Amino acid sequence: MSRRKWASSLLLVLGFVLYLMVNEPQSAYAMHIMEGFLPLGWAVFWWVVFIPFFILGLRALIRITRETPELKIMLGLAGAFTFVLSALKIPSVTGSSSHPTGTGLGAVMFGPLPMSVLGSIVLLFQALLLAHGGLTTLGANAFSMAVAGPVVGYFVYRWMMQATGKQKWSIFIAAALADLSTYVVTSMQLALAFPAEQGGIAASFVKFGGIFAITQIPLAISEGLLTVLIWNWLQAYSPNELSLLQRKMKGARES
Repeated sequence: MSRRKWASSLLLVLGFVLYLMVNEPQSAYAMHIMEGFLPLGWAVFWWVVFIPFFILGLRALIRITRETPELKIMLGLAGAFTFVLSALKIPSVTGSSSHPTGTGLGAVMFGPLPMSVLGSIVLLFQALLLAHGGLTTLGANAFSMAVAGPVVGYFVYRWMMQATGKQKWSIFIAAALADLSTYVVTSMQLALAFPAEQGGIAASFVKFGGIFAITQIPLAISEGLLTVLIWNWLQAYSPNELSLLQRKMKGARES
């Protein structure tokens, strides 16, 4: 019976990954905002905003690995999940792309700060190895995906757990909103850098956000479902690690 349960869970996960890959056009140009697309001033600004979160995230990761080295494998899982999902891209706004982010799972498990490091490492690897995104725009991309998304996902999860006590539903909503909030922030970043001639920043934000919404809403729903499937898999096949995680990390506690 356990083998059948494991096989069905694995097939569901593979099915979602295949769905996202099949729906990914091959001609994409960026991971969020591509290299050189932002004016230099805005590129530097987002680097300055992002760096403090990265430093705090490093401190959080060091503390977790020192106090609970058994959780290193779970950190690796969170990073790998983010890498795989965020590599599935769909061209969207000019100079940008839509894709799942995968940061909701790590935010629920470890809180938002460690994801600022894991998410930025993912973006760096993809910029250097896969030509997705760039170094000048890494600060802006990391802030939207590795900071804003995890923060929203973590606090939504905590609020949902307190309000409903339903963990799977809370994880689904947290992962979906972590994804969507990333693109709300990206839309604002683009609107600030490229205000419309008529209507300024507000009009530009509505335009960018409206285009992103076409692809991102179904992607966010798919990511929420896949995140719940991964959580179910962890409960079935890594109960000891998940139990340790729930004892040590506030984000993953069931109550």
